[in-house]
Amino acid sequence: MAILIGDIAPDFEAETTEGHIRFHDYIEGSWAVLFSHPKNFTPVCTTELGYTAKLKPEFDKRGVKVLGLSVDELKNHPAWSKDIEETQGTALNFPLIADHDRSVATKYEMIHPNADNSLTVRSLFVIGPDKKIKLKIEYPASTGRNFDEVLRVIDSLQLTAKHSVATPVNWKQGEDVIIAAAVSDEAAKAKFPEGWKTVKPYLRIVPQPQG
Repeated sequence: MAILIGDIAPDFEAETTEGHIRFHDYIEGSWAVLFSHPKNFTPVCTTELGYTAKLKPEFDKRGVKVLGLSVDELKNHPAWSKDIEETQGTALNFPLIADHDRSVATKYEMIHPNADNSLTVRSLFVIGPDKKIKLKIEYPASTGRNFDEVLRVIDSLQLTAKHSVATPVNWKQGEDVIIAAAVSDEAAKAKFPEGWKTVKPYLRIVPQPQG
C-alpha cells in the first residue's frame, strides 16, 4: 500500500553514522527530511550529500532534522564521507542511515522493481512535527535533486501550517500569498485586518503573514 501525504511516517530503528536511532524518537517535536541514495560511492549521491551538508544551517534555522539513507553497510560510510568532504568541500554533518537489509527502504517504498530491484530511487520525504508525511518526491537514480527547492517547500509548509494561507506558483519566502479558500471574507477580515487584493472571489492576494 502506497505511503500517501497525510500518513504517519513509518517508524524504524537503524544504525547511522551518528549511532543507533529510533526514527520517531529522533525526530520528536521537529520537522524532518528523510532522503535515500541508491548506494555509496555513486557520483550524483556524492554531490547531493555534500550540498545538503552545506545547507545544514538553513535546515537548522527551520527546525528541520535531516537524515540520509543508503543501502550500503555502515562500515562503508566513513570512507564515502571522506570522499564527500574531499570533493564537495563540506563534511557530512547529519546522520547517514545504513540500510543494508533494505528494511527502511521497503517500509518507505524506495525500491521500484521496474527501475532496479536492489537499489533505491531518489526518494525524499518531508515529515512534520506530528510525524505525518507532508511531502514526497521521487527522482530517477540518474537525476540529482534540487535541495534549494526542498527548502522552499519547507518554508511553504511551515507558513501554511501556521496561517490560513496557500502559496502560489514559484513562491519564495517574503512574497505575497493566497488566502485559503476555506476562509470566508468575514473571517479573513479578522485574520488580515490590513486587507487584501481580490483578483477573483477565489483568488485573494495578501502579504505574507509574519511570525
